[in-house]
Amino acid sequence: MKKRFSRFLAGMLAALTVLCAAPAARAAGFADVPADSWAAEAIYRGVELGLFQGQSADRFGMGQPMTRAAFVTAMCRLFGWELVTPETPTFRDVQDPDAWYYSAVETAYVHGAVTNQTDTFRPGDPITREELAVMLVRALGYGTIAGLAQDLPMPFKDVATGAGYLAMAYELGIVNGTSKTTFSPEKVATREQAAVMLMRVYDACHTNPGLVGVCSGDGTGDWSGYEAVALTGGRLTYGTAVQMARPAAEREQAFLGAVHAAGAKALLHVTASGSVLSHNAAQLAAAVADAAADGGYDGVYLDIQVSGEKQEAALTALAQALDGALGERSLYVAADAPAWGEGTSGALDYEALGRAADCLVVRVQAYEKEADGFVTAPLEPLEEVYYALSRLRTKVDKSRLCLLLTTTASAWEGGRERTMDGTQAEALLADHAHTQSYYAQRYACAYLVQQTSGSWPLTVWYLDDQSVRERTRMCAFLGVDRVCLSDTDAASSLFWKGLS
Repeated sequence: MKKRFSRFLAGMLAALTVLCAAPAARAAGFADVPADSWAAEAIYRGVELGLFQGQSADRFGMGQPMTRAAFVTAMCRLFGWELVTPETPTFRDVQDPDAWYYSAVETAYVHGAVTNQTDTFRPGDPITREELAVMLVRALGYGTIAGLAQDLPMPFKDVATGAGYLAMAYELGIVNGTSKTTFSPEKVATREQAAVMLMRVYDACHTNPGLVGVCSGDGTGDWSGYEAVALTGGRLTYGTAVQMARPAAEREQAFLGAVHAAGAKALLHVTASGSVLSHNAAQLAAAVADAAADGGYDGVYLDIQVSGEKQEAALTALAQALDGALGERSLYVAADAPAWGEGTSGALDYEALGRAADCLVVRVQAYEKEADGFVTAPLEPLEEVYYALSRLRTKVDKSRLCLLLTTTASAWEGGRERTMDGTQAEALLADHAHTQSYYAQRYACAYLVQQTSGSWPLTVWYLDDQSVRERTRMCAFLGVDRVCLSDTDAASSLFWKGLS
């Protein structure tokens, strides 16, 4: 295996058209890459990162086609995949284990970036724009989402096959069209085009999100790295008059001191029943704004679950009234996200909410399906995250969007659901005698099943480190640069690893 790997590296260095790991100094430059070229920055960054090099020391190969073999080689390096060299080849035209591209092709196949629908790979053929986009979407693990996306509107009129993949690659910002209405799927991709697309994926995979958090504890601790933190305990009610409860004074002061010491905004987390929204919006807003001012908060995080068109409209009215009542203080508003297949009837006025709020926290609903006693209840299913954010960013300034990530777990036993701290779920994982852990690739969500004698199976869905990374990466692709943690005190160490 070591000898084959060495030969693989040697072959890459020898091949003129292959993208490989050897870096080249930016100062030397490429004679055929103008400084003002649209692709220059991507080319040089990719070279410096060791993802690819030029055809020679002083020429990159601008305008030259990228071969399929060269592209999968670069893609393997981009994703950091461990190379495999199977004894039995997958493709009829990729048979020689000593070929510089053999391991890259096989590795891309193992990771699902390429398929064996035909028995040939065509390593020396130029890669088309369609092939490149499909490979990248598949490499990212978005094949199922692409299947759903084929029914979504797309501006390109010249796409006959792979519509979902191309629509998704375009929506994620990986590829552009050749015009407003054409994609030119059969057109050959050049080396600079491939370099730019690879670097777009690289950037999304290496972007750390800004953090917003909801704190249910005493608020002490280090809040470094947070943009804003909301303290639970604010409750808006209406009896004979509007009433606004605040957290206990001692807890409030400890929280404000810790958050301000970290340079973050301290927000008052305000909840209420949807029925409260039937009352005068201006009066409700005044009570909330006064509570925030009296407590010394920098703003409000409004978090009210609503149902029905009347409550949805009333939430928008309250947000608009709060926008004015808070003055210079910030307004964060949580709102249920649009869901795949729900249509537009009764939908929230996201445009108005986005204008009123400094930050719109998008709450993606979990699935709850049962089959043969097994409950499928992934938190923030990745396909719904994609749909919600891709739709909302056309209605709301994406710099104001923020995805809510659930730090608690959803536990199901005997058909009944309860909320469980992430730390409790982590403890269950330590019970190797009774617990098995799994990962649902489609939803990008972890779950465990615990079976003990004489009891119903316990199924727990939770976000682990991989789940969190998948969601923050999706946010990065769609230009959403913040996530909100539903309860910072309930997250397990597995969850936190995904944000490191």
